[in-house]
Amino acid sequence: MFKELKYLLYIVIILFFIFLTSKHYFSDLNKKNSYRSLNYLDRKIEKYSSKLIFLKSDTNNIIEYVETKKNPQKKRYYFWNLILNDEK
Repeated sequence: MFKELKYLLYIVIILFFIFLTSKHYFSDLNKKNSYRSLNYLDRKIEKYSSKLIFLKSDTNNIIEYVETKKNPQKKRYYFWNLILNDEK
């Protein structure tokens, strides 16, 4: 009996929490406050971005190309031979 009442109490508390949380989240006051805070942040970003200093780009012609050989000699690796030799 007590076990069922305990579970019932847990379920009621969880449902009550979900109800109050959703009521607050979807309230007009919360929507208004969130919009105000977003609007305030936008204005703050615009204010700081207007004070930024632009630097001149000094990255022109910094890439140096290296000529490579057309037929480079590739080193051959004998991986399977190493494994087979190790097993002996």
